[in-house]
Amino acid sequence: MKQITQKLCLLALLCTTLNAYCQVPKLSSFPSAAPTIFLDFDGHTVQYAGWQSGNAFVCAPAVLSTTQITEIFNRVSEDYRPFAVNITTDSTKFIAAPLTQRMRIIVTPTSAWYNAPGVAYTNSFTWGDDAPCFVFPDKLSNNPKKIAEGCSHESGHTVGLSHQSVYNASCVITQLYNSGSGAGETSWAPIMGSSYINNMTGWNIGPTPYDCVITQDNISIITTNNGFGYRADDYSETMNNSTTSINPDAINTSGIITTTSDKDAFKITITQNSNLHLEVAPFKIGANNDGANLDILLSLYNSSNVLIRSYNPMTTMNVIVDTTLAIGTYYIVVDGTGNNNTSQYGSLGSYTITGSRGVLAIHNVTLQGKNNNNLHQLNWSIISDEPIITQVLEASSNAIDFLAIMTDASGAKNYDYTPSKSGTLFYRLKVTSSIGESHYSNIVALKSNNNEKLFTVSTLVQQDIKVTATENYSYNLYDANARLIITGTARKGISNINIVNLPSGMYILQMMNENYKQTERIIKQ
Repeated sequence: MKQITQKLCLLALLCTTLNAYCQVPKLSSFPSAAPTIFLDFDGHTVQYAGWQSGNAFVCAPAVLSTTQITEIFNRVSEDYRPFAVNITTDSTKFIAAPLTQRMRIIVTPTSAWYNAPGVAYTNSFTWGDDAPCFVFPDKLSNNPKKIAEGCSHESGHTVGLSHQSVYNASCVITQLYNSGSGAGETSWAPIMGSSYINNMTGWNIGPTPYDCVITQDNISIITTNNGFGYRADDYSETMNNSTTSINPDAINTSGIITTTSDKDAFKITITQNSNLHLEVAPFKIGANNDGANLDILLSLYNSSNVLIRSYNPMTTMNVIVDTTLAIGTYYIVVDGTGNNNTSQYGSLGSYTITGSRGVLAIHNVTLQGKNNNNLHQLNWSIISDEPIITQVLEASSNAIDFLAIMTDASGAKNYDYTPSKSGTLFYRLKVTSSIGESHYSNIVALKSNNNEKLFTVSTLVQQDIKVTATENYSYNLYDANARLIITGTARKGISNINIVNLPSGMYILQMMNENYKQTERIIKQ
């Protein structure tokens, strides 16, 4: 018994010292896929003609915790998520994979023999002779993020990729390893460049160290030269009766954007006017979308496939939607997008959609209006389970930027408004209930026939055209042949347009602002 106890204690000590060897979890990103990339953390004896002159050498296990190994696996898996290849820590999956569709990445601190964080043979994934590649965690500060980037980088070489570089306008290389751009959550760098620091990393299309003009298309090479392509598309982008439905009361689904043209559509049916809360988040391993590859663009459509709004925040990779929807059918479309630091090309990966709706106490707000001799007469009706405490009537000249023209707390149901400008005005009503819930009405468009001129102009002139304006404006002056000769801007009040150097004759002055345009004929004596 004493001898058995001593052996158990020795084994426990060995497990503590060689942490990874005893704690490597068996993980697979795509178990049904035959092509395999094996992350080997528990040590390996290598004898391969291309390494150390064919002499056998022992690679020690990586001294990493289960948590660190799992993070590395998750990061590398997300890099390869669009493709039909299995990332695994399970040696049995590697052994079962076809010889010409597998790669072993040995993650080992046995690194003195090579002066770099990792090394691999280009195109070796398909050689069929089990040539391994290496990542040295001791040269990467045993940092899981850096080790994962190293694993994706070296395996990228094995599937045929070169480094991604940067050149200046004179075709002189300025960065052998493209270090990307930006800071924070949306900072970006190519996997085949230097991606140890930036958060958003991905496959790239860009120049290599061998040519400043010819670009290397990472994704095309991965999916055409290695016996595997993309994963099957999980959701169609078609918006009709066959679109995948999600329950607005308990939204929880996931998907993968596999290509730059891939879009995933989902149908939401709203049976009562509701507040809808949605979050579409890329795969991540920590706060602030740490480890995410997919920058999300979300589009909301109505039942007629008309775009209501797109959501694409520039400083975050996820999208949060809080909106109010009336009864009806809606579609949301998930897409990968670029940002200030990168294009859409490598914005690929997995995502989750979560959310729910809350039934509104305000069921309906209907606004109507008519133009009665340039008097805009507006009236409305409200259906609500709770008392309405405020009503705000808003107007806009472009149906986008609205300003309040009336605020009421008495429960009025109509309002008359005389516009001060010509053109079309758009109206909407915002109502708020006693429980703090707000709801907007439909938008009503009414034309204004106000003929009052905003500009008073001297039309018979010698040196200056004198303009009296009630608002800021811009102007164009044309000659008799409609050729533009002067353009400018002026503030409201009295201003002069100098034409002393122009020949005598007839000119056309056009003055305009956002909502109004006025044209006058000018005669210079």
